[in-house]
Amino acid sequence: MKKILTVVGARPQFVKCAAVSSVLRKQYKEVLIHTGQHYDYAMSDVFFEELSIPKPEYHLGVGSASHGVQTSEMSAKIEEIILQEKPNAVMVYGDTNSTLAAALAASKVYVPLIHVEAGLRSFNRRMPEEINRVLTDHTSSLLLCPTETAMENLEREGFLRANVHATCSPEHPVILNVGDVMYDMVRITIRQIEKKGNTKEVLKQFGVVAKQYCLATIHRAENTNDVSALREILSAMAHIASKIPVVLPLHPRTKAIIERENIALPSGVSIIAPLGYADMILLQKNASVVCTDSGGMQKEAFLLQTPCITMREQTEWIETLHDGWNVRSGASASAIIAAYNNAQILEPDTQKQPFGDGFAGEKITQAIGTFIA
Repeated sequence: MKKILTVVGARPQFVKCAAVSSVLRKQYKEVLIHTGQHYDYAMSDVFFEELSIPKPEYHLGVGSASHGVQTSEMSAKIEEIILQEKPNAVMVYGDTNSTLAAALAASKVYVPLIHVEAGLRSFNRRMPEEINRVLTDHTSSLLLCPTETAMENLEREGFLRANVHATCSPEHPVILNVGDVMYDMVRITIRQIEKKGNTKEVLKQFGVVAKQYCLATIHRAENTNDVSALREILSAMAHIASKIPVVLPLHPRTKAIIERENIALPSGVSIIAPLGYADMILLQKNASVVCTDSGGMQKEAFLLQTPCITMREQTEWIETLHDGWNVRSGASASAIIAAYNNAQILEPDTQKQPFGDGFAGEKITQAIGTFIA
């Protein structure tokens, strides 16, 4: 049985891994590495438990550090495991430091790299995530894209679309549109939530009523390392909270910066600990609006047909901007408030669906069998 070594390290990757591993392990031996980039229980262990992700064979325990230190430490440890396990391919997800670390390790020892969620571009090289995704794509052998836009981005960079007669290797990388793995998890999770039938009870625990509250998250470095930007966002949340309840699951790093800078939290905003995946999906589906700087939540809100305000200047998920489902505001309080005030009621039948059919895990497994043979 062929062996795939999968590397994850952050919350969004755990979710994507859950969608793929359950299918992949029917045909391949998967060896799972958790780098420890997200190590807090609420950001890590809870997702493995809730999403029934197999226990990692390796846990590197890297934790937080500067980008360079964190990436180099992970890469060195991953290289040792690759040499020990001798996989047929290494698979990575998204655009975190864990992603780049594994990509560098695989390329140095000449093992084919599979990049799930390839081809995304914000075209902002000041974002660490943009550097990570570009470098990972250009060291990958099989680039699995979530959308046609991602495919076109890679074609402009010289990559070739796969065909059934092709194989992939470090010298001959190929690109393929498999759809978005997060759509798989949204589809599965919504079905589970509907089966339980306890949405009203869960919302009551958070003190909100369906379609009468805002769900917000803040974690991206451009908004948290810049204290003025963080203050602007919190000011906007205070304004929205004067209109409707705001629920804010607070990222541990954001919380630490708020405490360090002695920033007063806005009244009327319900600050809660980070939540598990199912609760976040339930809250997003039933919110009247989502305010976030998360790439994953922009897409989840779109898939759940909930209007979204993205508190960034750019987005990799430009498809979500179609028909006004997602609006970019940046970190300006006035722009966020204007976007909230101008939010329109969007009809579900106006939404285009660019993210596949919700069965990306099956397509990824099939692609591996075809192109890594």
